Amino acid sequence: MKYIKRAFDENLLTSFGTNIDGFEKDLENYLKSRFVCALNSGTSAVHLGLILLGVSSGDEVLCQSFTYFASAGPIIYQGATPVFVDSETDSWNLCPERLEDAVKDRIKKGRKPKAIVAVHSYGMPYKHEEIKFLSEKYEIPVLEDSAEALGSEYKGQKCGTLGDISVLSFNGNKIITTSGGGALVVKDKDLKEKAVFLATQARDNAPHYQHSQIGYNYRMSNIVAGIGRGQMETLPERLKARRANFEYYKEKLTGKIGITFVKEPEGFFSNRWLSCILTGSYEQREKIRLNLHSENVETRPLWKPMHLQPVFQKYPKYVNGVSEKLFETGLCLPSGSDLVKEDLDRIIENI
Repeated sequence: MKYIKRAFDENLLTSFGTNIDGFEKDLENYLKSRFVCALNSGTSAVHLGLILLGVSSGDEVLCQSFTYFASAGPIIYQGATPVFVDSETDSWNLCPERLEDAVKDRIKKGRKPKAIVAVHSYGMPYKHEEIKFLSEKYEIPVLEDSAEALGSEYKGQKCGTLGDISVLSFNGNKIITTSGGGALVVKDKDLKEKAVFLATQARDNAPHYQHSQIGYNYRMSNIVAGIGRGQMETLPERLKARRANFEYYKEKLTGKIGITFVKEPEGFFSNRWLSCILTGSYEQREKIRLNLHSENVETRPLWKPMHLQPVFQKYPKYVNGVSEKLFETGLCLPSGSDLVKEDLDRIIENI
């Protein structure tokens, strides 16, 4: 409320102001060695990231299939073609073997991809070293979708700093929120300035309104940036709470009725944005989900892979069955930072 009040006191109820500058600086200090452009959504950040990587009409972009729509939709915004790649079982993220198969096959077809969209699903880092190796080998940049992974780390390096360009989200369901918002994370100041330019309708430096290229109304509001500033002060506590939720579920449910959890591979640190379980079958998952629903406990199946989505079924895909199996048997459990032991015990007892 202190930061929101500041926006009103300064009469800056718009898309610039001290809260935006401060929120970007807070994020830059947290991530270290990167520059941040605050935007109105993570989806906007993915879109601008693709533009900065030169993706345009007719290009192809390799995209993790096990993810939310916002990782793939902006590829279509640019008139490009998404090429979906399946997951591996260690982190549930982009499979390096399938990725290389896809790269080789697209190049063989004369369709070298313009970018790779790699996602840290549910806060678990993807296999960065393997993906980076392929990125450098084939000279294809990585757009790191870290929308779910603020606070996660890969071998001591914070997620949100691993890609050529990275994306954060502050949607209402994320580990911290601005109610709706996102950010683009880039390596240098010039790229940040270009992102800000594109996010503010690409208005030229002139005394009148002049536009020499297409821009977008993607900048974050100074008011919601104030929420973000307050939320950054609570991030360590939120991170601790999310991980504690996961550990409690894991302690009480591992081995019960065949339930399993994804482990952190060596060197991986997940914010455990959502606590997820794998059940023995689709039927068992649905029995658990519907029982919890009858007790007014919300759960949700894991991501339905993008290559199975009706809107994306016509696009190329390189699959191995991993993401489809995760979707069939996996369930996201309540994971809010304000859950107390009594809440968790009620959920566990019902499961």
